[in-house]
Amino acid sequence: MSYVSTPPRTLTAELMDAPGLDPGEHAHALRGLGRLNAASHADRPIWLAMRGYSRGVAPLRVLDVATGGGDVPARLQARAKRAGPAIDWHLCDVSPCALEVAKARLASVGAAAQCFVHDIVKAPPPGRYDVVLCSLFLHHLSWEDATAAVRHMAGVANHLIISDLRRSGYGVALAAIASRALSRSPIVHTDAVRSAHAAWTIGEASAIAQAAGLPGAHLRRVWPSRWILVWGRQ
Repeated sequence: MSYVSTPPRTLTAELMDAPGLDPGEHAHALRGLGRLNAASHADRPIWLAMRGYSRGVAPLRVLDVATGGGDVPARLQARAKRAGPAIDWHLCDVSPCALEVAKARLASVGAAAQCFVHDIVKAPPPGRYDVVLCSLFLHHLSWEDATAAVRHMAGVANHLIISDLRRSGYGVALAAIASRALSRSPIVHTDAVRSAHAAWTIGEASAIAQAAGLPGAHLRRVWPSRWILVWGRQ
């Protein structure tokens, strides 16, 4: 039954992270990634985790770290428009091109977003936030950098929600199939499989949370091959 075993972690630089990537190709890849996130309902477990944090807070000040094309916060905003809460969006990423796409995507669902370039591995972001979100970013990082990123996010958050891929043989196969079914971007085809190989297991993610100093962090599996971490400041 080796086809269902968990493969060893392999971290390979992704094409979307390459300096000098053509902006048009980058935007095309971000749209493809957005379709993958939509098909996997990536926003749903995040919404279920964050919707209770708005009691007595108006609006909810939320930072999305390494936002990419902003597709996850855009879908969260669409949910919030139907059922609340009001959200004051802040988005950061190392890529100015990604932030342009993200800002336009939030605007398309009727939300303004404060966008700024920031490397979460190097330093905590400015300000404090009711909720800090991070989706599909930690698998890009080494153990040391992932630990630093989580520590920096937690340092400015009342509540922290991190969602990412869960490494498994099934996840690798699903990434290969879904990326070609849902995107024509060769960058997405390559990076989806590399991401699946670089993903953290729940045990590894739990150890990162402990090393980053997050007592009481709760992790669980979510469909289709992901995990979510939820932590609140005591």
